[in-house]
Amino acid sequence: MDRYTLKSKEIPLNSSFDVIVVGGGPAGCTAAAAAAREGASTLLIEATGSLGGMGTSGLVPAWCPFSDKQKMIYRGLAAKVFDTLKGQMPHVHADALDWVPIEPEKLKRVYDDLVTEAGASVLFLTTLADVERDEDGNVTAIVVLNKGGLQAFRAKVYVDCTGDGDVAAWAGAEYQKGDAVTGELQPATHCFILGNVDDYAYLNGQNLHAENPLSPIHEAYQSGAYPGIPDTHLCNNLVAPRSVGFNAGHLWGVDNTDTFTVSNAMIEGRRMAAAYRDMLAAVQPSAFGNAFVMSTGTLIGTRESRRIIGDYILTAEDYIGRKSFEDEICRNSYFLDIHGNQEEQQNGTGSSLSITLYGPGESHGIPYRCLTPRGLRNVLVAGRSISCDRRVLGSVRVMPVCLAMGEAAGLAAALASGQAENDVHAVDVALLRKRLKEEGAYLPDIEAEAVEVETSEQ
Repeated sequence: MDRYTLKSKEIPLNSSFDVIVVGGGPAGCTAAAAAAREGASTLLIEATGSLGGMGTSGLVPAWCPFSDKQKMIYRGLAAKVFDTLKGQMPHVHADALDWVPIEPEKLKRVYDDLVTEAGASVLFLTTLADVERDEDGNVTAIVVLNKGGLQAFRAKVYVDCTGDGDVAAWAGAEYQKGDAVTGELQPATHCFILGNVDDYAYLNGQNLHAENPLSPIHEAYQSGAYPGIPDTHLCNNLVAPRSVGFNAGHLWGVDNTDTFTVSNAMIEGRRMAAAYRDMLAAVQPSAFGNAFVMSTGTLIGTRESRRIIGDYILTAEDYIGRKSFEDEICRNSYFLDIHGNQEEQQNGTGSSLSITLYGPGESHGIPYRCLTPRGLRNVLVAGRSISCDRRVLGSVRVMPVCLAMGEAAGLAAALASGQAENDVHAVDVALLRKRLKEEGAYLPDIEAEAVEVETSEQ
């Protein structure tokens, strides 16, 4: 690629914040709220015009389970977001915890209130453009771009909730991405909502989900009559009256750090949404005969990109062993949901390579050390780009656990901002866990025989 050298120029610098959170998805929202709640002056920077990421701009139609099949385990600010939205959706049972629908416009306002009522400031329509660091591993400033042009912001501590680990990676942190041999990434999905659906016919018709062997998606796909439909993946939920949200189909070759691939995927995703509408109108006319594509996501549904290497790398073996850690900051019970390659998806092996390992009440811990990038002193990472192997990423990438991780990262950032060195690796983890418990986090007492795992060298 040709190179172009920018002419040197001075840009405005804002140094008024203790903590800056980059990325306003679920992890970023709880991180900003938690940091501000602790008294740190906090700024949340978001590239789009709304908070919430995949649940709002991405139109993911339902929360992954909030329970371990016995009780809610994503608590604290995660539970506040979940319960607040659920309370505004009268068609959802008050006791529902798993696969609860999301009405995206309502969720946007839930996140707005969560962040602003905690005292954090929000800067929308602002994109990260560069990261400056010193030789000691301190990020000294970030450069952003919005309609005001290039601007620099300096904080004591930064929380990377970009989903792709942009802040940490651009600051020089080591990372992994995709399959270690092939580099292949899990496919993306472009979610959409169909409007003017007949609610009664939809709720009382054949279950459309691909896990149902009688779903019409199987015959429709195998018939070859709908070439715009790439496979049988077809998750769906009634998100509002006469409105059904779909997490359907796969888009391969999408790398969220390569905007050309994302741009092409969004064009193809909108075509796919129309193809699904036409297929559903044909196979379930009583429900979808008069339906139309009401909305497609303004964000692509990315399942995998960078994984920042931290002080510990969470592994699938930790998951399988239901591992507890002395420094764990949340629990997780979602299954290993790894969406396979194109051949696996299209040969009828299912919509995902899902491995459900846990019984009722079972979960594993996520250690604080997965949030602390090696080689960076004043940066934390929360969300799907935490330090983990590719297999367990299939579990820790989803919204409920991202909410829980974000709260821990924000609270830790506030604690680090009060130190002389602002070193996230030196945060008092006992105090962090104590404050999380005081705010309602689910952190069961660690069994006496649980041994803290030494820093991984993987």
